[in-house]
Amino acid sequence: MTKTALITGAASGLGYELSLLLAKDGYNLILVDIDAKNLIKVQSELNRIYKCQVDIIVKDLSKPHVASEIVKEIDAVSIDVLINNAGFGLFGTFSGTDWQRESDMLHLHILTTTHLTKLLLDGMLKRGSGKILNMSSLAAFQPGPLMSIYYASKAYMLSFSEAIANELIGTGVTVTALCPGPTKTDFQSVVSENTVDNKIRFNMACPSKVAQYGYDAMQKGKTVAIPGKLNKFLSVLPRFLTRNKATSIVRKIQDKNREA
Repeated sequence: MTKTALITGAASGLGYELSLLLAKDGYNLILVDIDAKNLIKVQSELNRIYKCQVDIIVKDLSKPHVASEIVKEIDAVSIDVLINNAGFGLFGTFSGTDWQRESDMLHLHILTTTHLTKLLLDGMLKRGSGKILNMSSLAAFQPGPLMSIYYASKAYMLSFSEAIANELIGTGVTVTALCPGPTKTDFQSVVSENTVDNKIRFNMACPSKVAQYGYDAMQKGKTVAIPGKLNKFLSVLPRFLTRNKATSIVRKIQDKNREA
């Protein structure tokens, strides 16, 4: 029987790359994104190349109750793989950034992701199988001045994923938190509210390689996946420093990355 995967943020970036990998392995796909134009393009491309069933759902995942709307729309379809990929960043001091944008980020990264996981997990447990991939970040391992809400939301996603992964041991369902560093995707185009100068330039990874790493980790049931040797080193570095020192280093990196 053909398995079905649901991927959020599938119109571009890592969501798109993960959709390609799933289609290549014969999964039917349900792709969710706010970007209708690109979502239709991805659907057409996957249908043409892999001849798989690809359904699309255009939704703003930052809005309340959207997880329930998605599950109602897919009706009785059994989801074997859930990839919570959708997300965005915001650069600037907490006192100077837009609250509505931050509220949308918190709803998307935390509430929608958690609720969608809650709603689809029940079916996986009843079937005794399933895989969940949650998009965390290297940002999850330390506080992030100038991107405080983003870093905090990714720390939540890492902690949440590790906790429920432990709860699900022996059930046939696994949870993986993918924690990439900076990756060359459309994420960079929306980090800044201001100019092109506020973009990360350091340690930039290839999205297809990051997606493959995360995909392989998910299939193996690995709980935390950190692609790249430098990123692995950076993820443990805060353990050997005071929290104030680690936070100061992140601030310097944020400033340096965005120098014109």
